[in-house]
Amino acid sequence: MGKKDKKKKEEKKGKGIEKTAEKTEKKAKLKAKKELAAKGEDDIESMVKAIEEEERKRQEVKEVVVGPPSHRSNFSMTAHSDNPEIVFFGGEFYNGQKTTMFNDLLVFNLKRSEWTQIKSPAGPPPRSSHQACIVSQAGGQLWVFGGEFTSPSESQFYHYKDLWVFHFASKRWEKVTATGGPSARSGHRMVVFKKYLIVFGGFHDNLRDCKYFNDLYSFDLEERKWAKLVTVGSEPSPRSACQMFSAEDGRVVVYGGYCKEKVKKVEKGVTHIDMFLLSPDKHDDTGIKWRWQTVKQVGERPTMRTGLCNAVGRDGKVFMFGGVMDKQSEEDEEESEEDSDDEDGNFFNEMYSVNVEGERATWHLVNLTGRKEIGEKGEKGEKKRRRKEKGDGEAMEDDNVDQLEDLALEDAGPTTVTVESGAFTVSSTVGEAEKGAKGDTLAELKEKDCLVPSARFGSQMVFKGGSLYLFGGIIESGEKDITLKDFYSLDTNKIDSWNVIIESDQVMEWLGETDDDDDDDDEEGDDEDEDDESGMDTD
Repeated sequence: MGKKDKKKKEEKKGKGIEKTAEKTEKKAKLKAKKELAAKGEDDIESMVKAIEEEERKRQEVKEVVVGPPSHRSNFSMTAHSDNPEIVFFGGEFYNGQKTTMFNDLLVFNLKRSEWTQIKSPAGPPPRSSHQACIVSQAGGQLWVFGGEFTSPSESQFYHYKDLWVFHFASKRWEKVTATGGPSARSGHRMVVFKKYLIVFGGFHDNLRDCKYFNDLYSFDLEERKWAKLVTVGSEPSPRSACQMFSAEDGRVVVYGGYCKEKVKKVEKGVTHIDMFLLSPDKHDDTGIKWRWQTVKQVGERPTMRTGLCNAVGRDGKVFMFGGVMDKQSEEDEEESEEDSDDEDGNFFNEMYSVNVEGERATWHLVNLTGRKEIGEKGEKGEKKRRRKEKGDGEAMEDDNVDQLEDLALEDAGPTTVTVESGAFTVSSTVGEAEKGAKGDTLAELKEKDCLVPSARFGSQMVFKGGSLYLFGGIIESGEKDITLKDFYSLDTNKIDSWNVIIESDQVMEWLGETDDDDDDDDEEGDDEDEDDESGMDTD
């Protein structure tokens, strides 16, 4: 009897804990609703439902010629598989005070250089950090999965787990109902493998805790069924924002990514630089069993960074552009959790190519050839001219000196290059991997008549008709997040110079705090002497 009584007590205690948790949750929701009402916001689920209802009210399809996309980030950009078109969907824009979400579907025609917006009934609600793929079947289809919706005040986040398809033939959206798919998430990756969509990774953040994923799902495009894949081998750790693409032999490649881990009760960002291959089990007829393999990376590899974009070109060559890496000092290790997201970043504008063959990936730093050859000008040209005028002995001495100077530069470690770009200044760290033996300086790029987009992260890039197309991205300038909307193309047959489709206007109203505001506050509270107030560094 004693054991039964003890069991009943434990069950009763368990139910009491559940009831207490439910009451706490209800109180938290009521408190949150009051706080939202003070901000003039509904709860996030009500906002999403209201948007979906509005979308359903639209009755007819409209195609309208419009201007280029507005400032936005975390959108999707996909090359049409059959037509000379690039398709943009969704994204978000933050101006320092308010976040605006998008669900517009924009098509850029490469032949006409014309933008068209397709307004279709009952489409997906606004989102960012989703994934989109285009397939040729049934006249062309755009598949969209997941993503997130952010409230205007950025105090609420809603993660989607819905799957949508846009039919280019009828120009209409369809919400696909299929059970057993991935949980709600954003920052995941999705690629097409034969008749399947393959979804990997991502994260879910409810402002209380943040969970990263490394699970793997497939969606059968013919049978319209989800399946959770079973894997063997060395798998990637949980992550979001990785690079995922198809190798020339059809296998799927996963590179890099980002996650947050708690170290001594403080969340720290972790940037990955590892690479994995994913392939179906040859002996499995169900399509459920897959294998992970690690990849050996060789060549001119990029330094540690996240926020790159990639595009699969011809002959198995994959291009990657841009990225950012947080600067971390010893002092950062002692920072609080609140301050850990406020680190300065090193921004990059190099482009790399990588070929994956077997279990080996070979990296190359892409150096643009320029529209014209560099003449023998400047310091190096002058040295060559002097050597011609000297005897053999002196010329050999000069050659040795030059070689020593070059070696000294190679061993000098990372250097910081500051580029003034209109409304803001960007400090971009150039390390040994970026300089390389064949790296171009800004002066050499100018001399070669060679344009390179400014450093950035979170851009989108696609390959179509032999050219790369790069759009937008984000750059941080002090407290400002500058969202770009410039557009470039690069002929991969020439690799000479990026061409401007839409110039970088750098006109973006920032309504949040800036470094100048902090300086003003410091000056008001300062009764220091005039030397200290003059803006000089007194440390």
